[in-house]
Amino acid sequence: MHVSISASQAAIIALWVAIVEARALGYSTLMLRFTPLMTGLVVGIVMHNVPEAMVVTAAIQLIYMGLIAPGGTLPSEPAVAASIAVPVAVMAHLDPSAAIAIAVPVGLLGSYLYSFRFLLNTFVLRLTDKYAEELNDRGLTLTIIVLPILVSLILFFPAIFIALYKGTPLIAALIKTVTAGKLFHVLTVIGGGLPALGIALTLTVIGKRKFVVFFLLAYFMAVILKSLNVNTVTYAVLGGIMAYLYVMFTSKEADSQQI
Repeated sequence: MHVSISASQAAIIALWVAIVEARALGYSTLMLRFTPLMTGLVVGIVMHNVPEAMVVTAAIQLIYMGLIAPGGTLPSEPAVAASIAVPVAVMAHLDPSAAIAIAVPVGLLGSYLYSFRFLLNTFVLRLTDKYAEELNDRGLTLTIIVLPILVSLILFFPAIFIALYKGTPLIAALIKTVTAGKLFHVLTVIGGGLPALGIALTLTVIGKRKFVVFFLLAYFMAVILKSLNVNTVTYAVLGGIMAYLYVMFTSKEADSQQI
């Protein structure tokens, strides 16, 4: 069984995570940071195993469904978590629930790294204040856009590269040796329960009682239609149609009340 990752593979994944964490692709990069799905896809492509990588990433996505970022900080960094947990799971052929247990502590360490980025940026802000007083447009562009991106790239690329190139094969090999032990069973049980936390957070974020009926309807439809193997695209189309009908009927009711 192949339990290693090449330097070029680790470098590509580390560069992707550094770009995402630096928001170097513009504001849309923010969503790439909040969800592990795109990072999981990149990892799957780099490791030539997209199906297994996406199965693991989909399980990890469940625990991050309800996360919000007040002030730009997250309690865990989904992109960092996926960049380490998915390669480990792919190399060791882990069950997705066990991969979740790996993603949680890695994501937490990633949040500390992201907070350290904020600390480093405070030194750049001194230059920003100086250029603002001088009305120096080029200096402001340098300190507001260019330098913070460079700081993030310098911070995240080596950290993720070393963790992937040196740490991931060790973790994968270690997990392979304990798959039959109690530790692995504990990790699997914990990982299996964490997606419920993500769904609960999502319900808390939605927050309105009148919408809970739609959640219950979707849940029981999924249970009742399970034997028909209905895919998520079909459920998404049905959900879109129901949302359209809901908006259409409620808007007509509001219009009639105004008249």
